Amino acid sequence: MIALLLLALSPVHERYDAAFAPRAPEMVAEAIRFPTVAGNDAARAAQKQWLFRTASSLGLSARDAGTMTEIELSGPAGAPVLGLVVHGDVQPVDEKAWTVPPFAGVVRDGRIWGRGAADDKGPLIQALLSMAALKEKGPPRTHTVRLLVGTDEESGSSDVREYLKSHAPPDYTLVLDSAFPVIVGEKAWDGLTVSTDIGERAADKPWTVASVEAGLAPSIVPDRARLVLRWRTGEARWHEIVQRIVATTPPAGTRLEITPRGDELEVLAHGRAAHAGVNLSGGRNALVALARAVDGELPTSGADDLLAFVRFAGSDLHGTALGLPQDRWGGYDVNVATLGTHTELAPVEDGNLTLVINLRRPPPLTGAQARDRLFATVADFSKRRGARLRPGGYFEDEPLAFDPNARIVRRLMAAYHRATGHDDPPAISGGGTYAKRLPRGIAFGMWFPGKPYPGHDTDEQLPIEDLQRGAHVLIETLLDIACGEPIREPFIP
Repeated sequence: MIALLLLALSPVHERYDAAFAPRAPEMVAEAIRFPTVAGNDAARAAQKQWLFRTASSLGLSARDAGTMTEIELSGPAGAPVLGLVVHGDVQPVDEKAWTVPPFAGVVRDGRIWGRGAADDKGPLIQALLSMAALKEKGPPRTHTVRLLVGTDEESGSSDVREYLKSHAPPDYTLVLDSAFPVIVGEKAWDGLTVSTDIGERAADKPWTVASVEAGLAPSIVPDRARLVLRWRTGEARWHEIVQRIVATTPPAGTRLEITPRGDELEVLAHGRAAHAGVNLSGGRNALVALARAVDGELPTSGADDLLAFVRFAGSDLHGTALGLPQDRWGGYDVNVATLGTHTELAPVEDGNLTLVINLRRPPPLTGAQARDRLFATVADFSKRRGARLRPGGYFEDEPLAFDPNARIVRRLMAAYHRATGHDDPPAISGGGTYAKRLPRGIAFGMWFPGKPYPGHDTDEQLPIEDLQRGAHVLIETLLDIACGEPIREPFIP
C-alpha cells in the first residue's frame, strides 16, 4: 500500500492511469489479432505497419530496421540509449484445443485472451504506453529510450543477429520477456533429436503402425499425441488391445481417447500445453501419456523404439534417467516435445521418424559436453534394444549469468520494490531471451512471480490487473534509469 501511495504522487503514473490504462487491454487485443506465427509474412508485415501507426499516435518515432522495428523516445543529443526489447512473433497453435479463438483478441472476465497475450504482445503494449506516459509527464530525460520489436524470437532468433550487422546495440537493454523482479540466470536451450527408419524389423503383431505424431514445437509441452494402428489382413479385431489400453492408468492430468474405425484404431492422448522453459511443471505431456499407454502393444519398429525412448526420457521433468546433473540452478528442464516425420532441428530424410526433446541446461556442462553425454545415452539405449536410433540436434546455446549484486540488478530490484512493495529475490529462468543475443541485455519482467506463466499455453491469457501493475513497474524503472545518471559499468557490483 505504501508503494502504491508513493506512485500516485508521480505525474507519470497518474497520466498512465488516466489516459493509457483504459486503452491498454484493447491495444493488446489488437496486437493479438495479427497471427504472427512463423511463415505468416503477411501478418508480420501488417503488424509492423500497425506499430508505425500506433507509435505515431503516441508521439513516438518509429523506423523500419529490417528484422527489427525501432520505436524511440529521444533524449538529449549524444545521450546513452536505454533499450527495451520485445518480440512480435508468437508460437504456433492447435486451434481445436482452444476454448477461445487464439487470434481473436478477446477481452473478458478481467483478462485478455489469445496467442501472445503474455508472450510477448502484452509487454509490447506496456512498453509503448509507458514510453508515451513518460514523454507527456516525465522529467527531463538523460537517455534515449529505444524499443526494439523483433520478428522471429520464437522460431530461430536470427532477427537480432541480422539487426546488429548494421545497427549499434543500446548501451544497456531490458528484455521484457520473462519474469520480475529480474533474471540473473538463463539456462541454455538445447534440442536433442532422435531419428530412425519408420519401417518394421519384425511383423510380430497383427497390426502395423500407420502413423504417429505429437506436439507443435520444442518449446511447448505437447497437449496432443496421436497414434493410428492398421490391421494387417482379414477382419480387424481391436477388442483385446482396446481393453488393455483402457486398463492402463494415464499420468495425472492426461486422458486417452480410443476409436476403432474398421481396419484402423486411433489412440489419441490429451494433455495440457505449457511453456517448456518457464512452466514445465504446469504442463501435462500427452506424448509421454501415449507412449506409456501402448507399451508392449506395437510391432518391433522404429515407432516402437522412439516411443520407448519417450518413456525413458520422460520418466521425470529433469532428465534424471538421461544422466544429467541436477546440482545447479534447479537442474535441467526436459520436455519430450514432438514426434513426426519432419522437424526443423533435424535433416529431412525420406522414410524417417524423428523425436525432438527440448532441454534447458544449467551450468556446468557446456553444449558440446551435453551433446556428447546425450549422444552416448542414445547409443547405449539403442544397443540395449537392438534399435537403430540416430542422435542429432542443436547444442550451440550457453547459459547466461549475471552477478546478483551488479549495479543494474540493484537498480532494477529497487524500482520493482518501489512499484510493488515486494522484496522478491532475483530469479533463474529456463526460458531463453534476447538477453543472450543483445550485448549488455538483461531480462526484466513482465510476469509477476508466484503465478504460473501462461505463454505457449492453450488459452493463453493475461490478467488486466497484471498488465497495469507491470506498466507501473516499467514506468518507475524508466523514471529512475532513463531520467537519472547513466549507469557506469552496469554489470559489475
